[in-house]
Amino acid sequence: MLAKDLREKFIRFFEKKGHKIVPSSSLIPDDKTVLLTSAGMQQFIPYLSGEKDVLADYNSRHLASVQKCFRTDDIDEVGDDTHHTFFEMLGNWSIGEDSKDGYFKEGAIKLALDFFINEIGLDKDRFWITIFKGGDKIPKDQESFNLWQKYGISSDRIKEFGSKDNFWGPTAKVGPCGPCSEIHYDRGEEYGCKDPLCGPNCVKCKRFVELWNLVFMEYMLTDDGSYIKLPQRNVDTGIGFERLLALLNNKDSAYETDLFIPIIKELESISKGRCQDNKKNFRIIADHIRGAVFLTADGVFPSNVESGYILRRIIRRAVRFGRIINMPYNFLIPLAVKVIENYNKEHPELMRKKTDILTLIQNEEEKFEKTLERGLKEFKSQIKNSKSKLISSKLAFNLYQSYGFPFELTKELAEEEGFKIDEESFKQELKKHQEISRKGAERKFGGIGKEADSYEAVKLHTATHLLHQALRDILGKDIRQMGSDITSERLRFDFSYPQKMTEEQIKKVEDIVNQKIKEGLKVDKKEMPFKEALDWGALAFFKEKYPQNVSVYSIGSFSKEVCAGPHVERTSELGDFKIIKEESSSKGVRRIRAVLK
Repeated sequence: MLAKDLREKFIRFFEKKGHKIVPSSSLIPDDKTVLLTSAGMQQFIPYLSGEKDVLADYNSRHLASVQKCFRTDDIDEVGDDTHHTFFEMLGNWSIGEDSKDGYFKEGAIKLALDFFINEIGLDKDRFWITIFKGGDKIPKDQESFNLWQKYGISSDRIKEFGSKDNFWGPTAKVGPCGPCSEIHYDRGEEYGCKDPLCGPNCVKCKRFVELWNLVFMEYMLTDDGSYIKLPQRNVDTGIGFERLLALLNNKDSAYETDLFIPIIKELESISKGRCQDNKKNFRIIADHIRGAVFLTADGVFPSNVESGYILRRIIRRAVRFGRIINMPYNFLIPLAVKVIENYNKEHPELMRKKTDILTLIQNEEEKFEKTLERGLKEFKSQIKNSKSKLISSKLAFNLYQSYGFPFELTKELAEEEGFKIDEESFKQELKKHQEISRKGAERKFGGIGKEADSYEAVKLHTATHLLHQALRDILGKDIRQMGSDITSERLRFDFSYPQKMTEEQIKKVEDIVNQKIKEGLKVDKKEMPFKEALDWGALAFFKEKYPQNVSVYSIGSFSKEVCAGPHVERTSELGDFKIIKEESSSKGVRRIRAVLK
């Protein structure tokens, strides 16, 4: 079965069952407590917790989606048969219904069996079920046990497990959660081990594949670690799309399905047929380039913090594994093209953003290639005559600062050579470096410095807020401030953008800024916690330098940014805004110089 056919079957099935099909949300979640979307339910958390009315927004309590997800918890396992960073989750939800409506536990179990057996033809006699055995003052899920028996699963194929396996959530530190019941599929004795107790969740073999997780949300985990009953009960289910597709095609892994075959074939071509000798390396590269394409398409930029760090890490990890098997320079670009072509129908945004995606990945690959070889030589040199099997924090930090090695990459290199790494000391080195950098960052990121703290400089600083928002309006919401410098005579503003602006784009930006100046918009300042500022919608792209409480400056309803100031009271004080130069600052970063007349 092709991937597109499985997607279509899932969507059409739940559509026929009265579900509203909801588009995938971004990999950048609205929930500021997590970096990336890691589960299909995240976009529905306000409804699952009862904070928002699902009927008001969706006109249905029954929802289904194919959601983009990203996880790095098991990144070291990527390359085996079951682990990926980026993946898709098939899911269906019943939000805020009582069991009498037939769509709590019983309804979810009936739908799951119907889809698996009647829609895609899985053998019911190969199903094994797991349920929650109880714990943390939450009772055993006897109701699910009884229902599985009612619908034809014998009691000897229903197994009980604890919280680690059969209690799901929340995705953040607090939130909705509940016991879950999982459907596992028996692939046959040839995949099993000789342990007589072998069954679902066996860690010794690959016989039993977990396919569908049915979560029965009845609880809320609170700040103090206790569980309270939700005001409503919900069903939240998820199927690993890649895993199910592999099973339906009698393959050991998704890498052998049409999700990855075009990427793998391109790798084979570039490497001149070395795939079979380097199977795991090829899989890691294929996984990471797929993940990098989707993260980039959703507006993530490589950086040393948060989601940007994750993107940088997987790109650089792919480059490193490529070098191990002697891949040529810029080998990631043709692979990224294959990802875009392969997913364009289901995710047309990939083709729309193709140029930006390829430019960003190429820039990051080239940047790392320049230092990778020197960094590896430095690493080898330092450990060659080492009497200790411990990598010093000084070496790890030097590789991070001078050669762009993510800490995890140095850790991987150390483990490959039989070394350990002093992670706590590295964190202390990094913290010390960040404190020094923070003290010098005021001018670079929006500060104007005491020597330029004049009324003219204050006006130019205020103008950067208008410029920033105007650039986002014309060039897209992916625009990120990368730095600025203000004097009493001119402003310099650096921003992320992969290509030269056209004359028309420059003119439009100028016109927007001057229009907002003519409108005489009021500049307001509010003090608030940094997290509250983000929730309020304020732009803040340098989160590592902000204190717990920040100032947010809003210019009418046009612009809203976290900033240290100072600013004028109204935009009418600024005069005429003129861009005098637009040029490249560095790879993927443009620079504008402008004046006020």
